[in-house]
Amino acid sequence: MRWALNRLALAITSMVALAFLVPLAVVTRQLAHDRAFGDARQQASAMVAALAIDADPRLLTLAVASTAAGSQRRLAVHLPGMAPIGAAHADPADVALAARYRRAVTTEAGTGVSYLSPTVIRDGRTAVIEVYVTRSDMERGVWRAWLALGAVAVVLVIGSTLVADRLGGRIVRATRRLAGTARELGRGDLSARVVPEGPPELRDAAQAFNAMARDMRRLLVAERELAADLSHRLRTPLTALRLDADAMPPGPIGDRMRQACDLLDEELEAIITGARRGTDGHTAETTDLVEVLADRLAFWSVLAEDQQRPWTVTGGDRPVPVPVSRGDLILAVDAMLGNVFAHTPEGCAFEVSISERALIVDDAGPGIADPAAAVRRGSSGAGSTGLGLDIVQRVAAAAGGRLEISRGPLGGARLAVVLAAPEPAGTALQAAVAAPPRRRGLFGSVRNSPRG
Repeated sequence: MRWALNRLALAITSMVALAFLVPLAVVTRQLAHDRAFGDARQQASAMVAALAIDADPRLLTLAVASTAAGSQRRLAVHLPGMAPIGAAHADPADVALAARYRRAVTTEAGTGVSYLSPTVIRDGRTAVIEVYVTRSDMERGVWRAWLALGAVAVVLVIGSTLVADRLGGRIVRATRRLAGTARELGRGDLSARVVPEGPPELRDAAQAFNAMARDMRRLLVAERELAADLSHRLRTPLTALRLDADAMPPGPIGDRMRQACDLLDEELEAIITGARRGTDGHTAETTDLVEVLADRLAFWSVLAEDQQRPWTVTGGDRPVPVPVSRGDLILAVDAMLGNVFAHTPEGCAFEVSISERALIVDDAGPGIADPAAAVRRGSSGAGSTGLGLDIVQRVAAAAGGRLEISRGPLGGARLAVVLAAPEPAGTALQAAVAAPPRRRGLFGSVRNSPRG
């Protein structure tokens, strides 16, 4: 933008300078021409006075020699029937025409111009006074004037461009600060504000941006408070459910009910805490995927045992740090595991594989016919909310990876969150699956079969 403003100022100033410089150059040349011929008329007038006194050729010779033009051999007197007195340059025919019509004329003569001024002497005859004007006399001082005008034009153009550059620099700096603050807001810094500066239009834009940022922060605060309130409202039915679970006699079913209530209470607390903490802006956070997966498998394993689902988990012998918050990672893992329980029949097996490159969930269900529609937010062909896989996709993108949906070795759907940077299609996923199962670590190779 700054260079564009400089070019605009340069173009406009150059056009204005040319608009004045060309006429001034023509006027300067015309003034030099008029000055030279004005001097010639003065020389001719001096000789007219001499002719009025006496037309004696000897006296005229002395008079011609005493003038500046005569001493430079630029003055001559043409008397009728006599040779010219002085240095003649004009064509005799032109002299005769000037004498006949008795009007002053100019005529080309060699490398200059002759000024012919006729005058009537005492005996009624007409004499012609010739003053020769050279080209150098007609152009004296013209080049110096043109150079001065050109220098003034260059100074004006450079000065106006420098002023435009200073003004453009202010505009560009204000625009860059506004754009930088907008990028900070886009990265999640809700406290980003810009100081209004620059021209009135940019100050108005900065004030409008600050107002938008305040409104956005207020709306996000309201939305998070609403999420916290809705989560808190779930505590009432959860309390009733806990009372019923506590009233159940000791045993496997009662223990699972009480454990499920405890886990649900922890999830609600995490949702409320995360929603309230989100109002203070984003903070960089890294979460161990292996730890989150172990925690969520402990939760889902209860339901898997109840539904007689065989399941296997492979890998996880070392931490897998992911640059997302724990709450977001829990949502993604729950969405992947919950997809198995929601869209496959009871008793259907599933496998979980985790490595430094990917988290993969395979099931033996009917699979996903349209992967593109499955990740479309709010779109579901199975009666659900249509948000689960969209959440997984957004969390994967936030971690610098991607979500891949295909058909797995069990015959059903394969959901893979590839954590590495994108490589040629399927390379990272194939590497993660082809890696031999690790037998050490948090999981090693864990298998769970339903009780007979």
